[in-house]
Amino acid sequence: MAILQTTPSSKAHPMNPPLCHSKVPYVPPGQQATVEDASAEESDDDVDEEVAGEENTPWTHPSFTAGVFIPAPDRGEAAAALADLRLVIAPLRDTGIGHKDSKLDLLLRGRLEKMRMCLWMYTDPINPCRWQDASLRTAKAYKKGGWLAGRLREWARAYILDRNDLPLNIYGTWNSSVLEDEDFKLELLLYLQSIGKYVRAIDIVDYVKKPDVLVWLKLKKPISLATAQRWMKHIRYQWLKTPSGQFVDGHERSDIVEYRQLVFLPVWLELLSCTRIFATDGNECLALALTTCRIVVWNHDELTYYADDRRKIRWVHKSETAVPYAKGEGLSLMVADMVSPDYGWLRSPDRKQEARVLFKAGSACEGYFTNQDILDQASNAMDILKEHFTNEDHVLVFDNAITHLKRADTALSARRMPKFPPKHGKEWNGSDWGEGRRPKNWGVEVNVVGEDGKPVHEPEGEIKKMKVKMCDASFKDGSPQSLYFPDGHELAGVFKGMAVILNEQGHADVSKVRAECPKFQCKKDVDRCCCQWMLYNEPDFVNIKSLLEIKCEARGFRMIFFPKFHCELNFIEQCWDYSKRIYHELPVSSKEADLKQNVLTSLESVPLQSIRQ
Repeated sequence: MAILQTTPSSKAHPMNPPLCHSKVPYVPPGQQATVEDASAEESDDDVDEEVAGEENTPWTHPSFTAGVFIPAPDRGEAAAALADLRLVIAPLRDTGIGHKDSKLDLLLRGRLEKMRMCLWMYTDPINPCRWQDASLRTAKAYKKGGWLAGRLREWARAYILDRNDLPLNIYGTWNSSVLEDEDFKLELLLYLQSIGKYVRAIDIVDYVKKPDVLVWLKLKKPISLATAQRWMKHIRYQWLKTPSGQFVDGHERSDIVEYRQLVFLPVWLELLSCTRIFATDGNECLALALTTCRIVVWNHDELTYYADDRRKIRWVHKSETAVPYAKGEGLSLMVADMVSPDYGWLRSPDRKQEARVLFKAGSACEGYFTNQDILDQASNAMDILKEHFTNEDHVLVFDNAITHLKRADTALSARRMPKFPPKHGKEWNGSDWGEGRRPKNWGVEVNVVGEDGKPVHEPEGEIKKMKVKMCDASFKDGSPQSLYFPDGHELAGVFKGMAVILNEQGHADVSKVRAECPKFQCKKDVDRCCCQWMLYNEPDFVNIKSLLEIKCEARGFRMIFFPKFHCELNFIEQCWDYSKRIYHELPVSSKEADLKQNVLTSLESVPLQSIRQ
C-alpha cells in the first residue's frame, strides 16, 4: 500500500469535479487516501468512483469512507443477491412451476431490472465485467449516463447487504396524509365510534380543533370540511344506505328461546320421523315403513303483490332515456295459501277446490285479513283434506302472528283486572247482562257484530263496543271457578276481584299484595310480587289456546306455530321468492284483472320439484 497526497488541478470546476479513472484518487489538500497496490490495477476489485453534481465531490461521495475507497462487492455475494433478485421480480408459483405476478409498481420493477442486468454483467462466469464497467454498460444500455450508473452501484450494494433494502418508489410520500400515523388513525376511529351510529364529517373537524390534537398533528389551523370528508373515506366510511341483513330483533328473548327449544323443536323432530324426506334433486330419499302412517305438513303464510313492483336493476342500453313512472306501489293483492313438499299448493286433485285466498286489503277495499278470515281458510283447508287426502295424517303450521294467535274474547286474562269488587253506591246506566241500578261492574269489552258477521259502527264511525262476562276459571281439581259472585249473593253477577279469586285458589293474605307492578315490570324469581303476576302463573290462565287451535283440534287436526321472529323456518317463503321472481318479469299490471292474472301465473310457475328442493 502507498500513501499518496495530491492537490486538485487548478482547472477543476466545483460543478464539474474530475472523474477518477486511475487507482490514484483525487483528494483535497491535506487529506490522505489509501489505494490498492499497482498490482491490483487489473483486478476485478474495482472501486466506485462515479460522481455527479456539486454535492457528490470525490471526498464526500458514498464510495468514500474517511477517505478510503469502498471496494467492489464480492462476486459470490453478488451472485447470491442476483438469484434472490430474480425471485423478487418473478416469484415462483405455489406449485413451484412457473412464475406469478410480483405486483410491483412500474418504477420499482424498472429499477430492479436494471440492478439485475448490472449484477449479471458483474458475475457473468464467462466474461465478467469490472464493477464500475458493469454499472456504466447497464446505464448505457438504457440510454442513461453516469448518474444512473452510480445509483445502480448504490442500490446493488444495499441489496447485497440487506435483502429488504429495495429502491422503493417514494413519489407522493411528501404529500402523505396524517392518517398514515396508525396511532392517530386508531384514536380518530375510537372517537367516531363513541359518537354513535350517525357520525358526520364535521365531527372530525371538531375533533381536530382540539388544542392537544393540533399539537399532536403539528397543524397551525384546523382542517376543512372537504378534508374531513376525504378522511372519512380513508378510514373506510362510506355515504350509503345502512346495510340491513336478516331480521333478528327478539330471536333470543327468553320466552322465544323457551318455546323454540322446549316446544317447537321436539314437536318438529317427532314429525320428521313420519314425513317424506326429499333429496336436493326433488326425489324422495327415505322410504317409511309400511306400518308408519305418513304425516304431511302444510305450511301457511300470506304475501302481498303490488302492481308497480318490478325489477329495479337490468341491462340498460346507452340510448335509453328516462321515462315517467307511477308514484307509489299501485294496486295490491294479498295471497294466503298453504303448501307442502308432498303435493305443492293445497288443492283438490281435480283443482276445483283450493285453500288459496285472494284478498284486496285496505280500508277502501275489503278491509283487513282478520282472525275470522284465517279461521274460514283453515276450515276450507280441512274440508279439502278430509275429502281428498284421507290416507295420511295432516299437520297445519302457522306463523306466530297476532292474527293467528287471537283467543276468544272472553278468554281468561289477568290484564286490567281490579283487585277488589266495585264499591256500592257507584251506579251504572245499565249492564249487558241485566238492566237496573247496580254497582259498576267489570267485564271484557268486545265489538258488537251484526247479522252479516261484520262489526257495527257508531254514527261517528267508531266500532260499537259492549261488555261481557269473562269465562270461568278452574280449580286445581278441574272444577269450574266463576269469576263473578253467584246468584243469591248480595253482589250477584258482580266481578269478584283478583284478591277473592286468589283466595279461592288457596293463596292467603293476598290483600297485602299490590294489584300490579309499575309498568308491568315484575321482579324475577318473586312468587308474590303482585296479584296480576300470581294470576298469570295459574295453570288455567297459562294454558289458554287460540281460536285457531280450538277449531283445528275440534276437527281432528293437529296444528303448531312457528317460533316468533323465525319466519325463515317456514319454507313457503322460498316459494314466495320464486313466484316474485317470475312476477317481476311479467308485464306491468295496471288493471285489477291483469294484476290477478299475473299473480296466479307467477304462483302456478313454482314447480313441485323446486318446492321439494
